[in-house]
Amino acid sequence: MKYFANIAVAAALAANGASAHYIFQQLALASTKYAPFEYIRQNTNYNSPVTDLASNDLRCNVGAQGADTETVEVKAGEQFTFTLDTPVYHQGPISIYMSKAPGAASEYDGSGEWFKIKDFAPDFSSGEAKWDMSGSYSYTIPTCIEDGEYLLRIQSLAIHNPYPGGTPQFYISCAQVKVSGGSGSANPTTVRIPGAFKDTDPGYTANIYSNFHSYTVPGPEPLTC
Repeated sequence: MKYFANIAVAAALAANGASAHYIFQQLALASTKYAPFEYIRQNTNYNSPVTDLASNDLRCNVGAQGADTETVEVKAGEQFTFTLDTPVYHQGPISIYMSKAPGAASEYDGSGEWFKIKDFAPDFSSGEAKWDMSGSYSYTIPTCIEDGEYLLRIQSLAIHNPYPGGTPQFYISCAQVKVSGGSGSANPTTVRIPGAFKDTDPGYTANIYSNFHSYTVPGPEPLTC
């Protein structure tokens, strides 16, 4: 089966000595954890980030194609989890987006509308920023979206090298899912990728080392059902 080949690909990437970054490589639904890249589009830049705000690679990562990726069935309201090859260790928000394919997710390039469903933003309650820098991130498929096939996209926006002296980094993966049981009542704020993130966004230009007491995650507000 295809996921055995994907295990071999993941092992080859690790053996290649990829640079010290990270990649979201495994999807789980409820308690079922799938093989690396079984339902996640395989990228070709190992675990390196995307930094070009005008690049189509911001959608699902460099070289990530749908034709060789399977699509998994998921129910609205079901929990999903993205797991990385190594825990996130660059400060910055984690965001999850979805984009409905006009047909099969495997044939969709992500050029349509995207909506956000979740932000993992910093917590300032202790007087300083506490980031959720984990090895996996879980959320649920919104109950109010339409049935159909989607790209389910997760990104880590690393802002540890403050702009403009440094360049923020996007670590991205897309899973292919087929949703059923949604009410279809959602009316989310949508964006295009690229285009959703600008070098003037406060959440992009933030300096986490100087007077950092609040933070606005780039992109639209997450959908609420």
